[in-house]
Amino acid sequence: MNGVIGEAELRDQLLKESAEYRRLAAEHQSCNDQLEGLTNKHFLSKEEELQEKTLKKKKLMLKDQMYSMVQRVRKQMGA
Repeated sequence: MNGVIGEAELRDQLLKESAEYRRLAAEHQSCNDQLEGLTNKHFLSKEEELQEKTLKKKKLMLKDQMYSMVQRVRKQMGA
């Protein structure tokens, strides 16, 4: 192996070592779970449609924050 740590390995490392990353991951999963619940409905009310849009935006924001943390660690490692 060439010594370069992959993104999946960095995410696993952050899950073990970073409380902030774990918090973001848990919140991301919570949004995902709520979205799945809305997806299973045949009809969404106006409030549920708004909730769905809000959850999608929040989930993307959390994913961006998690990605930024991975990139920061990668840069610190010189990888």
